[in-house]
Amino acid sequence: MSQTAAPDAGSRGLRLKTAKGRWVVTATVLGSGMAALDATVVGIALPAIGRDFHASVSSLQWVVDAYTLTLAGLLLLGGTLGDSYGRRKMFVIGTIWFAIASLLCGLAPNVAVLIAARALQGVGGALLTPGSLAILQASFAEEDRGAAIGAWSGLGGVATAAGPLLGGLLISAVSWRLVFFINLPLAVAVVAIAGRHVPETKSPGPVPRLDIKGALCISGALAGITYGLIAASSYGWGSASVLVPLGAGAVLLGLFILVEATEPQPMLPLGLFRSRQFSAANAVTFVVYAALGGLLFLVPTVLQVVHGYSPLASGTALLPVTVIMLALSSRSGKLAARIGPRLQMSVGPLVLAVSLLLFGRLGGSGDYVTTVLPAAVVFGFGVAIMVAPLTATALSAVPADHAGVASAVNNDVARAAGLIAVAVLPALAGITGESYLHPAALAHGFRMAALMAAAFCAAGGVLAALTIRNPTRAKCAETTPQDFNCGLEATPLRSLEPAKVTDVGDKK
Repeated sequence: MSQTAAPDAGSRGLRLKTAKGRWVVTATVLGSGMAALDATVVGIALPAIGRDFHASVSSLQWVVDAYTLTLAGLLLLGGTLGDSYGRRKMFVIGTIWFAIASLLCGLAPNVAVLIAARALQGVGGALLTPGSLAILQASFAEEDRGAAIGAWSGLGGVATAAGPLLGGLLISAVSWRLVFFINLPLAVAVVAIAGRHVPETKSPGPVPRLDIKGALCISGALAGITYGLIAASSYGWGSASVLVPLGAGAVLLGLFILVEATEPQPMLPLGLFRSRQFSAANAVTFVVYAALGGLLFLVPTVLQVVHGYSPLASGTALLPVTVIMLALSSRSGKLAARIGPRLQMSVGPLVLAVSLLLFGRLGGSGDYVTTVLPAAVVFGFGVAIMVAPLTATALSAVPADHAGVASAVNNDVARAAGLIAVAVLPALAGITGESYLHPAALAHGFRMAALMAAAFCAAGGVLAALTIRNPTRAKCAETTPQDFNCGLEATPLRSLEPAKVTDVGDKK
């Protein structure tokens, strides 16, 4: 089998200033933006969905977690499929799958169908998400790769910022169903542009054996654990309806570890965790993102039910967070490259803990300027301080040829943390049944949830201070700013191996 080297300047690499290069960036931004848009607006739609379907808190938890469950369980497999069979091919298949599932979500006649369609959306996301940045990484000439990734990051940030505003507008003007229907024209544009302009790339050599057993085990483990945690609020922790799925999830998790230890080509090489720095970074990721995911699941509902915000107002309430992240994340990454990640990874979660305590005041009275805005601003600073160093630490803690799976693992850990937190935090705070529709009960439960989330987040900062180590000066000197453009939602930025490239065009 002949193999072609990765794109390089002046030969087969795309250039950002060419029309084809700009079209490729457009396709990847629209594709990843579609998934990001869906993630940001569904939370705003939850109160409207709950009222329309007379749904309980546990049903709304599943509307969020069904998507995260299949996405987290299949994300590593999705990246492998793209590398093996073609990144453009899997990107397009994932986009079409995501669009069909979005249509089913918008047409759902009841909450059970909506939950099932959300699970299907997660499958599409697992195929779509890994390919977006990987296409840029594999297609552009080396000297243009950083600029292409920077354009992708910046435009993606704009899409993320616009998501809550657009979602709130659609929900207020028409219906929550438009939140899902908006994905259809975006998907059509992505498929059309990708088919015409995006080059096909894949890893050289024979197609590796797919780790289907591993994917099934981890998906089943997450499903069992999540079901048991959500069911606990209805049946009690001693019920068979809780203990059986929790036990099954634990068994499947053990089987997953066994499969990965014996599989010749595992989706998760367990040897990565021999790096103390990698294990520590992922432990911090799990603790902090559990705190954030659990509380942010409740914030839009509290704004609408307790404070009477419209969906549009609740969608724009946290816009300062995105503005601060766009302004400071790159600078934060550059600072961590100079001084090492330990300080920022320790301080960032503590700042976030303060913001979660400030969010706890949403359970009382107060206007936007005195109640919501301070929490949003502090939260934005906390995320900007922490995320870039955290991602870079997870990537740099393993050899370069494992950076791809390291990025995917870190991404999956963050998603799994949010998945579990959404399942368990409302019940621990006493938000069960339809109590979320009653302002006083929701306000009381939210204050308790904020205190628990803040304590968990602060523990993440202490954990980082105790376990994260700064690299040597020589290692820091080797790190370039583009290493920090990648967030938890992205695939790795470094070219991991030569890629087979076809149909590139625009070689000027």
